[in-house]
Amino acid sequence: MRHFFTGPVIKTELLVAWLEKHGIPAAQHFVDPSLPDDGDLDREAVVEVPEADYDRAYQLFFAEREDEL
Repeated sequence: MRHFFTGPVIKTELLVAWLEKHGIPAAQHFVDPSLPDDGDLDREAVVEVPEADYDRAYQLFFAEREDEL
């Protein structure tokens, strides 16, 4: 697995669902796993994708969309 994104849980959960919709299995885990899971949507989390899917995920998420111009 390769690091793809770090941010608040509210964003990482959406990103994981979005990646999976595009056929890219993603994993999410908390930056500090020692903190209690109290439902804090601002808690920092990391999203990882398989190394083989990283380039495709990057293009889908970070590349500029030419069809939006």
